[in-house]
Amino acid sequence: MYTDDDLEQAVNKGIFSPSALAQFREFIAQRNHSPSADEEDFRLITSFNDIFVVIACMLLLLSAGWVIQGIHSALATIVVAGISWLLAEFFVLKRKMALPAIVLLVSFVANVFASVVLLFDFPSENAFMLAGLIATAAAWLHWRRFHVPITVAAGAATAVAFVMALLVSVFPALKGMLNSLMLLGGIAIFLLAMRWDMADLKRLSGKADVAFWLHLTAAPLIVHPVFSNLGIFEGQQSTMSLGIVLALYLVLTVISLVIDRRAFMVSSLIYVLAALTQLLDTYGLAGDSFAYVGVLIGFSLLLLSGFWHKARRGLVQTLPARLQARVPSVA
Repeated sequence: MYTDDDLEQAVNKGIFSPSALAQFREFIAQRNHSPSADEEDFRLITSFNDIFVVIACMLLLLSAGWVIQGIHSALATIVVAGISWLLAEFFVLKRKMALPAIVLLVSFVANVFASVVLLFDFPSENAFMLAGLIATAAAWLHWRRFHVPITVAAGAATAVAFVMALLVSVFPALKGMLNSLMLLGGIAIFLLAMRWDMADLKRLSGKADVAFWLHLTAAPLIVHPVFSNLGIFEGQQSTMSLGIVLALYLVLTVISLVIDRRAFMVSSLIYVLAALTQLLDTYGLAGDSFAYVGVLIGFSLLLLSGFWHKARRGLVQTLPARLQARVPSVA
């Protein structure tokens, strides 16, 4: 499977002409009855060799961490982070493998963050603040070296952790408002994702992949605080809570249609399923509640998928021209 980046490199080397590439993309769009932006392509796997390499990398990283943790847990995470970087030098920089790039990036940033926290005997706001700062810097260095699209999302997540810990450290009263801080962080990441999206509305470059992962990161940070404040995960269900959950997911659906990002809906789906399941349990459907919710949500998503382009066209055309110019065009 060839990606848009591969085709662009072929054009740069003179293998294809720019006009031929444009005609090819137009042909694919007409064949699929939708513009390329509507397909929301992103590079996840190129061949089964990606899976093979990921399995081997995970075995190596887990085994190395298991052996060294007997000396010190922080040392184990530091070593695993270092190995993750070294493996990326070959499998990402040289081989351009998609799935290993994602796994090794997550392993690197997560272990850098964990190593700083584990260096403190009693993790506190200062520990998480320092961990967030160092992990964000590590993500930036990784981006400069490898340019893996998910790196920006990982760096944004650690930056949110840093800012939250900094605010709680400076203003201890904010410790009881972590959900609100998380919500603001999710909104900030969403706005960052929109900035990357607007830089490539046709979604022909790697900027679209960066925006994809940012949207995937932003949605849970936005949804989780809302559900947590409703008390749904603590068993405080009510008819009003059910209405708010449905209204929230409807809002997420409308936003997803406007910005043409299914990932924004999918990343928050698990929260909606859990919330609706617990709410139905309250009304005597314990044991079967997940099945009822699964049928309802699954059918709704399939229906929306089948009419995604028509629904999006009708919705976007109602927006002001200024806003239409900032989202992918409709067919």
